[in-house]
Amino acid sequence: MSDDQAALDQALDAFEPAIASQARAALAFFTDRFPGAYRLAWDNYNALAIGFASGEKQSTIAFSVTLYPRWVSLFFTSGTELVDPAKLLTGQGTRIRHVVLKDGLTHESDAVLGLVDQAIDNLEPPLNPEGDGALIMKSISPKKRPRRPAR
Repeated sequence: MSDDQAALDQALDAFEPAIASQARAALAFFTDRFPGAYRLAWDNYNALAIGFASGEKQSTIAFSVTLYPRWVSLFFTSGTELVDPAKLLTGQGTRIRHVVLKDGLTHESDAVLGLVDQAIDNLEPPLNPEGDGALIMKSISPKKRPRRPAR
């Protein structure tokens, strides 16, 4: 196991088991679906985010799996450009939109996969299906908000 994988596993373990399990399932699913994607991870103050990208830079991320104490979201860097017939996307930013995976909505839901596929198709530079799919821990903040909800 690489140091980056060990760091990501440790970061995931800080969350409630149900949140960590949901995120691990999404990460495994998208890693299998996009084996050439770089997985860029930030364990920052507010959340843990793992972006699926065509390169090693943040600007090449199509979408990310992002964990909070009570939910998992998918963030789309080109969210304002995506066609969203199911009206799942939320947010007010100039580019980014997100979907909260809750109330039966999962990373494998057809409407969610439609958004993911559009985000990958819109990626510049495009995703290299022959890429190595490396996991890169971009940063780990020394100070973080609690990863589990207050009881």
